[in-house]
Amino acid sequence: MSRFPELLLGGLGGIAALLLASSSVSAADVAAGEKAFGRCKACHAVGEGASNRVGPHLNELIGREAGTVDGYSYSAAMTQAGEGGLVWDEASLKGFLANPKGLVKGTKMAFAGLKKDQDLENVIAYLATFSAEAEKKADGEPKQEEPEKKAKAAPAGQAPEPAAPASAASPAQEPGAGAHFKLGREATEAEVAAWDIDVRPDGLGLPEGRGTVAQGHDLYDENCASCHGDFGEAIGRWPVLAGGQGTLTDERPEKTVGSYWPYLSTVYDYVRRAMPFGNARSLSDDDVYALTAYILYLNDVVDDEDFELSKDNFASIKLSNEDNFIDDDRDSEPHYARDIEPCMTDCIPGKAEIKMHAAVLDVTPENAGDDDAPAGGID
Repeated sequence: MSRFPELLLGGLGGIAALLLASSSVSAADVAAGEKAFGRCKACHAVGEGASNRVGPHLNELIGREAGTVDGYSYSAAMTQAGEGGLVWDEASLKGFLANPKGLVKGTKMAFAGLKKDQDLENVIAYLATFSAEAEKKADGEPKQEEPEKKAKAAPAGQAPEPAAPASAASPAQEPGAGAHFKLGREATEAEVAAWDIDVRPDGLGLPEGRGTVAQGHDLYDENCASCHGDFGEAIGRWPVLAGGQGTLTDERPEKTVGSYWPYLSTVYDYVRRAMPFGNARSLSDDDVYALTAYILYLNDVVDDEDFELSKDNFASIKLSNEDNFIDDDRDSEPHYARDIEPCMTDCIPGKAEIKMHAAVLDVTPENAGDDDAPAGGID
């Protein structure tokens, strides 16, 4: 007998309801589901060519027994749940996505869960578009196909406008522009601008934009909390973002934005380039300002939810550890100042001894394949 009777009884009706409703799910629902799925991309892939990542791929999810994707190492809890009768349908997915550890106790799913019913429905509708089971059940319903794009007809008696030459849409080619190998061409201003996004501590390089702590809170919950925790405390072995003040002299200091990082520009630059994990460069400049403001709030650098960070006030924000970072003064060291080569062999008499071991800091969790694995392993 299944250990998930309510889900199975409700689930059969749930599949039917989901599939019967598939024709009435609006494009906006699926589009909203795709956007909400952005917070899942750090661990899961779906669509053509999707493969297992930190978590299993989600193709053909509807109607699939839990814990059965080939080549993925599940937790014992998820495998046993599948053997006990857990099948992914609308009802079971709603329960799991809302509270993963509540439905499958012992799962390594680190995600805290989707809190809004509308997000749950939209994400499930989006995932259903990658399931042949859902398509098969919905075959009786007419499918709305995307209309083909038609070429704009020329007015009667007027010759069609000729297509623009290919060279008009691409940068002017300058064969042999390279100084040494006579290859390539000079980069266009637009190409240089796309790469030139670094931000200096004095604010040089910041884009126009602004964002409040309150706006950053919503963005953080949607894009960051699944790894970094609701309050920056981190889940599993993902990096801690907040706290740690006063620990830098401890044997195991907690290095966070509030306790260790010297400049706010590093926060903005890193979030802008690399976050959210798995969906980098998806945030607007305003989004990055808002998230940076919220990280300041988590670290008590600002205490007003209405605080707005912008290009205008960015350089006025100072982090507590800035004064403990010093300029590189190696030129003043003796072997540089005297312009002599530093000693590289037999510099100290006697046998070499190990005085200290560096700690191994694995900040990006991997799935260890057992129940004791870090919480970063996602089922």
